[in-house]
Amino acid sequence: QVQLVESGGGLVQTGGSLRLSCTASHRTYRAMGWFRQAPGKEREFVAAVNWSNTTTYYADFVKDRFTISRDNAKNTVYLEMNSLEPEDTARYYCAAGANTDLRAVDSWGQGTQVTVSS
Repeated sequence: QVQLVESGGGLVQTGGSLRLSCTASHRTYRAMGWFRQAPGKEREFVAAVNWSNTTTYYADFVKDRFTISRDNAKNTVYLEMNSLEPEDTARYYCAAGANTDLRAVDSWGQGTQVTVSS
């Protein structure tokens, strides 16, 4: 099972940007992506990318504001987040799984906090 470590979270103002990173413990051919969970809410899917970086999936609420990509030479997946809104405040979790849409996740990171102030 691959170990995942996230970084890049923080506090940003509305309209700002952040880039999250997730590094895997070793090379993986799994799809990788991001989920998020706000206080009192269920964890929800954000974005995913397949191993070859040719197929991506996004949640509707992303609305072309987020971009997911991966660098297999670094075992890292990124989530570029622009035009952030207070509703994006959540703990963001990296995930890996066999299916590109990550409907079944077999590895989770510990998460990184993103807080968007109004």
